[in-house]
Amino acid sequence: MRGLYISIILTVLGSLFFIGWGLDELVAYATEDKITETQTTTVYRQLVNGLTSELSSLSSLELNERVKQFQQHYQLDTSLASSKKIALPSSLIAQLTLPGGLLLASSANQYLLKSIANHPEFLLRLELPTETADDDNINFILTLTLYLSICFILILWLIPLTRRLYLLNNAAAKIGSGQLDVRIASSRLSYIKVLEQSFNTMASKLEKLVADNKILARSLSHDIRTPMACLRFGIEAALDSNSIEKKNNYLSRMDNELTRMEEMTSAFLDYASMERQGLNLKKQPTNICALITSAINDCQVLAEQKNISVQLTGDNTILYPLDYHWSYRALVNLISNAIGYANSQVLLTLTNNNQQLTITVEDDGKGIANDKLAIIFTPFVKLDADRSREQGHFGLGLAICSKIMDWHQGSINASNSQRLSGACFTLQFPK
Repeated sequence: MRGLYISIILTVLGSLFFIGWGLDELVAYATEDKITETQTTTVYRQLVNGLTSELSSLSSLELNERVKQFQQHYQLDTSLASSKKIALPSSLIAQLTLPGGLLLASSANQYLLKSIANHPEFLLRLELPTETADDDNINFILTLTLYLSICFILILWLIPLTRRLYLLNNAAAKIGSGQLDVRIASSRLSYIKVLEQSFNTMASKLEKLVADNKILARSLSHDIRTPMACLRFGIEAALDSNSIEKKNNYLSRMDNELTRMEEMTSAFLDYASMERQGLNLKKQPTNICALITSAINDCQVLAEQKNISVQLTGDNTILYPLDYHWSYRALVNLISNAIGYANSQVLLTLTNNNQQLTITVEDDGKGIANDKLAIIFTPFVKLDADRSREQGHFGLGLAICSKIMDWHQGSINASNSQRLSGACFTLQFPK
């Protein structure tokens, strides 16, 4: 919103400055070196002829006294000016002796200058009254023009803003009606880019949350049918059996099915609640090498059981702000998956190029089919039928890793390793 405030302030101040400057230049151009001849001016020209004619018959010592009498008796703004102190071009000096004198204009008003016969060293200056009514009208028109111009500019400025708000309102209405794929297209002329980006981010998260919930409900309803059928079969078989040993056997199998249902439900509910937990990330500077080493140590027992070598290479001095708990969980998921599919080796590489932190996890297993790379991070997707839900595998490990990277504004990508020929997972954290 800072851009919106700055834009409004600059628009108003810029409008006041440029419109005011333009009006000043217009008035200055209209009045510069221009003298308005009116009927009143003609009367005063005749008056100044009579006054100078009367002054010409007086001595130099009497001139000032008679000019003061003009002011007192006739309420005329008259004064004497020294002809030597008036700097005028020769063409205008000649007009001083003509009937009516020379009409000039100052910043305040207009005035007449007329030479006095027999007294060439003096000029009579007669100030003409200012026509205030006309000036008031001009001021009113200019003021009205100023405010109308500002309103016009503000309307022009508001048009793109109201358009973007209209698009935002329409997009919100469409999302409310169920069209979750609606987004606001970016524009260089938008004043609310941050708001639009936040809206698009919210819409993306909402769409993903709804999609995950649909997948969760569909997968849970599908996978829970098998253990429920087994439970019903076990109950019926136990009721029909007369052997205590068989009843106990059926009850034991039913207990196993209940345990698997509990684990399945717990895993699904944990995944469904992750979005809420992602709002409370605790990012702090972390030694990435120490974090990866800790995750490797946590998976070491599994690696020893399968006789798999797990190695880490790369810079061991990198500090990066992230949430330790969730990053640790993502690494454990990737390392344990790599150990499960590897033949003999798992290799982790840590790099920090152009201020971008990259972690790769590779194994020398059979890799991933190219047509499966696009769906491998989808929740509840299992590429290997041998890793069944009965063994505690629900297809959520990589989906959890993807969600954790989203929380850190990073990315996770799957490919086939060029060095070890197996799968390769790449975690990239932003600058």
